[in-house]
Amino acid sequence: MIEKLLIIAGTGTYPDCIIKGARKAGVPHIAVLGIKGMTSRAVAAQADEVQWFGVGEARRSFEWGAKQGFTHGIMAGQITPVALFRTKFDDLALRWLREMPVKNAHTIFGKIAEEMGKIGIKVIPCSCFMDDHLPGVGVLTNRAPDEREQRDIEFGHRIATTICGLDIGQTLVVKDGMVLAVEAFEGTNQAIRRGGKLGGKGAVVVKVAKDGHDMRFDIPVIGEGTIRTLKKAGVSALAFQARRLVMLDQPKVVAAANKLGIAITGIDSGLPPAPLRVD
Repeated sequence: MIEKLLIIAGTGTYPDCIIKGARKAGVPHIAVLGIKGMTSRAVAAQADEVQWFGVGEARRSFEWGAKQGFTHGIMAGQITPVALFRTKFDDLALRWLREMPVKNAHTIFGKIAEEMGKIGIKVIPCSCFMDDHLPGVGVLTNRAPDEREQRDIEFGHRIATTICGLDIGQTLVVKDGMVLAVEAFEGTNQAIRRGGKLGGKGAVVVKVAKDGHDMRFDIPVIGEGTIRTLKKAGVSALAFQARRLVMLDQPKVVAAANKLGIAITGIDSGLPPAPLRVD
């Protein structure tokens, strides 16, 4: 049993889902490390305690965390990518960044997880306690992908898995066997917009996690806002790896997709599901 859980909370409703799932699982004490300008007040209100820090205040946040006796930690919610270019970092954060020859989600958050381990906080997969948010194999919507969309899904999954394996991104936009956009540092929504602008109506989006993906952070996530982005980009179908993607507020996501005629399907990748619990 995890006695004292720390959630490093980014934007969106993901941290709120973690809190609710952890409460349901019986975690007695939940604290939130709130990031100024990103963590919502509604999320902070659900915690037993909250402490606020700027995104670049590594030293102060780690000094605080080391004193609190947390045994486990989860990183949940998005940290705005442009924050790395617009934030004033303290000396510790600047040193970490200088030491990284490659800067992507895995190296940056991996470094944070490593340093948290040094102060006694075990970082666990951000899929933990998300039992109700990891959809399985099969079509979720009223409409299944048509024959052309299914071909693009199969093609896109092969390509996306390779791209993700190179630590470039998790999302691929494809149409008629042509790759329209690959997610880079800009994030999923911007990649979808780029692909839709290039390919027009009928594009397919495939979102994946690579073989051996570190589920402690950067797990694929979609929500109701993703569906709105798909519609604006003219995307007609979305595919994901079953049990390896977090779908926030699934009933709302599916209802929105049904209303807009967008097909959503979970595919069997042959890879292990994201873990729901840790020892």
